[in-house]
Amino acid sequence: MNYGIVSQEQLEQIDRILTDKLIKLGVDCVIVIDMAGNIITAKDNGRNKYDVYSFAALAAGNFATVDAMAKLVGEEEFSLLFHKGQESSIHFSKIDEELLLISMFGQEISLGFLRLNVVDAIEKIKKLWPKSA
Repeated sequence: MNYGIVSQEQLEQIDRILTDKLIKLGVDCVIVIDMAGNIITAKDNGRNKYDVYSFAALAAGNFATVDAMAKLVGEEEFSLLFHKGQESSIHFSKIDEELLLISMFGQEISLGFLRLNVVDAIEKIKKLWPKSA
């Protein structure tokens, strides 16, 4: 994958966006990964400890599987996924063709409110992220 050049300042700005738009909202953990499962950045609320490396690899595989299923039913893609558990839920959303934003959150956050904040965060990240060469 060729992301172009990403500066430390750009990564810090992305981290601030994730903190302001998602972590402060109450999201437990948010990860930006590439489609191969490599972590670009990860933020958490300081209380929850996830194995983000294993999670990123599994999430990339999950997203790739669902992408293949989308094609089987005649869709170009399913750009977001949502898994709901009794205590925790996971929301996946594509940033672009290379990047995926994953949010892990509990029952205290409504899915609709999370999605609004994810859309806003993604738009801000897209303005910072260099396009592939």
